[in-house]
Amino acid sequence: MLNTHKLGEIGENLAIKFLEKNGYKILERNFRSKFGEIDIIAQDKNTLVFVEVKTRLNNKFGLAEEAITPWKIEKIIKAGEYYKLLHPKLPESLRIDAVCLNFSPFGNLEKIEIFKNISG
Repeated sequence: MLNTHKLGEIGENLAIKFLEKNGYKILERNFRSKFGEIDIIAQDKNTLVFVEVKTRLNNKFGLAEEAITPWKIEKIIKAGEYYKLLHPKLPESLRIDAVCLNFSPFGNLEKIEIFKNISG
């Protein structure tokens, strides 16, 4: 049985592969600041993208994409603005995407999807 930390790590690894396959360049992973955490920081063409990864083993508490709250988006915005201050040479254009992974109870990946620009 997977614990939530291990499941999250598996989800992030799969999300990175999925993002790279879709043309994203991964810049950083698990950025932490006093403002919050960003799972993946990437560049998609000329846009700096802050990526939230949500992974679910079953639908007991809803789909992965349903777990991203306005409060969480606000935390990502604040952490992203701070990250941009630390890296002024990165693109000016910013957005928040989500990669959502839904697994079957048996551990098979049923769906992986990118939701672009979830904050706006």
